[in-house]
Amino acid sequence: MFSLQTIFGKGDTFYGLLEASAEAARQSTRALIALLDAPVSTRSLDEFRVARRREKDIAGQISTALVDTFVTALEREDIEALAGALYKIPKTVEKFAERYVLFSDRLVDVDFASRAKMLEKAADVIVQMTSQLRGGFKLDVMRDLNERMQSIESEADRLILELYQDLFTNERDPAKLLLRKDLFELLEKAIDRCRDAGNVIYQIVLKNS
Repeated sequence: MFSLQTIFGKGDTFYGLLEASAEAARQSTRALIALLDAPVSTRSLDEFRVARRREKDIAGQISTALVDTFVTALEREDIEALAGALYKIPKTVEKFAERYVLFSDRLVDVDFASRAKMLEKAADVIVQMTSQLRGGFKLDVMRDLNERMQSIESEADRLILELYQDLFTNERDPAKLLLRKDLFELLEKAIDRCRDAGNVIYQIVLKNS
């Protein structure tokens, strides 16, 4: 005999999959901080590849479950949108890590760590927002979290403008200028990916409140 709780999605596995996806995204940001702190000789992309594979596997499980499940806790298009937004976070982080490892010997005096910690804070908020979905659509709680996410993203926008000013005023090495610009923009893009995921979650809550 089926329980009403299961039929109407209260026991839905999608919450767990989305939470795991958000956590994988956060793990990629933590791996980035560890990479930036590591000696050149020990820097590795293994953690990023693991996080990316985990995210890809979760995305596959979500796609399969959407085909196999008749009733879902959230609307299907919302699940797909959030899964896609979460998947893009570790993808962007890994792209930064790949380029950083290639050129880090030319960037020893560049502070990427402070921006990476800002990215980790953004990922922390996304984990919290995703976990809140399971407990119901609490608009006040989600609004506060979304405002926190928007604040982090706005600060990142402000800092990238300061970076441009510094780069084009003080950087005399054209190659290094392009490298710094490219890598900082990737970190900015990763924060934007977190913002995008937060916007999807917030819209889900608004729609269901």
